[in-house]
Amino acid sequence: MRLRPVAGIPGHGARGVLDAAVRWVAVSELADPTPYLEGGELLLTTGMRMEGDQSQYVARLVARGVAGLGFGVGVSHEEVPPALVTAAEEAGLPLFEVPRETPFIAIGKGVSELLAAEQYDEISRAFAAQSRLTRAALRPEGMHAVIDRLAKEVGGWAALLDEAGEVRHATRGANTDAVVSELSRLRTAARPSASRHPEPGRAAEPRPVEPGRPPEPGGPTEPDPAGERGAGVGVGGGVGGGGVRVGALPASLALSGPGEHIVVQPLGGGARPRGFFAVGGGQPFSPVTHTVINAAGSLLTLALEQGRTQLEAARRARSAVLELLLSGAREQARAVLGPLGGRLPEEPLAVLAAGADALEALEPLAFAALFTDEGAASSAERPLAVALVPDTVAEKVALEAEAPMGVSLPCGYAPEGLKGALDQARRALAAAPGSGGGPGKGRGRVVRFGELAGQGLLGLLDRAAAQAFAAALLAPLTAYGSRADLVESLRAYLDSNGHWDAAAQRVGVHRHTLRYRMKRVTELLGRDLDDPGVRAELWLALEATRR
Repeated sequence: MRLRPVAGIPGHGARGVLDAAVRWVAVSELADPTPYLEGGELLLTTGMRMEGDQSQYVARLVARGVAGLGFGVGVSHEEVPPALVTAAEEAGLPLFEVPRETPFIAIGKGVSELLAAEQYDEISRAFAAQSRLTRAALRPEGMHAVIDRLAKEVGGWAALLDEAGEVRHATRGANTDAVVSELSRLRTAARPSASRHPEPGRAAEPRPVEPGRPPEPGGPTEPDPAGERGAGVGVGGGVGGGGVRVGALPASLALSGPGEHIVVQPLGGGARPRGFFAVGGGQPFSPVTHTVINAAGSLLTLALEQGRTQLEAARRARSAVLELLLSGAREQARAVLGPLGGRLPEEPLAVLAAGADALEALEPLAFAALFTDEGAASSAERPLAVALVPDTVAEKVALEAEAPMGVSLPCGYAPEGLKGALDQARRALAAAPGSGGGPGKGRGRVVRFGELAGQGLLGLLDRAAAQAFAAALLAPLTAYGSRADLVESLRAYLDSNGHWDAAAQRVGVHRHTLRYRMKRVTELLGRDLDDPGVRAELWLALEATRR
């Protein structure tokens, strides 16, 4: 095929016919074929209806995004109309002459073959890159080797972050500050108490981006073909670093700024990401590059999931270490813990207790293990996440875990002291807001046993159990049909330590009336009010009804 360029060629201020990307070939003799085009086509015509000024015709093609125009001579026109050449030159539309002996179908076949060859080449390059990434994953460096290889494949940088947003490995030139800052900003924005207004100089709230859809004109958001499950996010400038806790984050992020494009994807097969990896480059990533990025994500996720088996084994070992400590075998506990790379805190220490789902949050902060007291009552048989920390940082660790937490008084490794501290932490947890045993509101979700003990003996009792006991014990009095309030009369009697005059004055009745009521209480309850044990039980029951 001999096609002669006649307009829009290099050196004349246009992109040039050799630089125009062609998506397909279309043939049309319509005066306005644009309604039937998508953009990126090489349009072929013989100019059957082409006369006079062609500037409007060319303008419509350019507006539609046509890649180029081929004019077949020898049918309606012996040469390309000068008006068309002038209009194409002025608009920068690549225009070339198609000789009479070159059929349009041959051009269509040629372009189709070239597109197929390009696609095959892209697939081949993607498979080759995936093969190199797989070999990297088998190296001793594991995930770090995959990150290093990925940076070379994309011609940019790559970084690996843990679930807390801390950078674990990064290649040279990695803009990890931008990634960590954006993750932190999104995590903060997802909290109910967080401000929804962007900081000065920072982009607005993230907007969903459909995969494959171009960004809005002038906007910083770019499409994220790698993140078909979620939303893209655009940022418009430099951002600082910071930690982040994992929460309600988009399935993937696409960040774009001056001269830099970044893709961030989560790692892990569950609902909660177990890490992140980021890739950056100076140019938008091609579909082939996105395929390579996705392949790297799969390899990194596989490595994480395979590591979960080792994690579960390590957790079982730490539970065994805790059992050894409670039995007094401290040296054996240290011997078991040593190969895991952990160590026990120095005395004095504090015991933290939380629900089992808090274990993952406690593990990066302290020695933590699951504990189940087989000999405890059924209500306490549920596994607990137990952590041993230096007493000086107990409050800090408990708050960082962001879960209902009970904290013991300071203790040592002596078995009885450690067992007592564990029981203290468990009792404090039962009173912590949000734990199921404590009230819904309070000072915070962290309760120290020392604060609980200051509430008196009743504070050490299970709230629900104490209230059930009180309801059963006082039921004969609350069900009594007389207008006399026997419960309040009993409360006044006990609060006055059995002094009739003082008790009667509290209730506002004559002392003989109070004596009659206490006689009825004795009869209904079948208990002797002169017995100190009976008085103690009744007082606890009355106090429990106040809570």
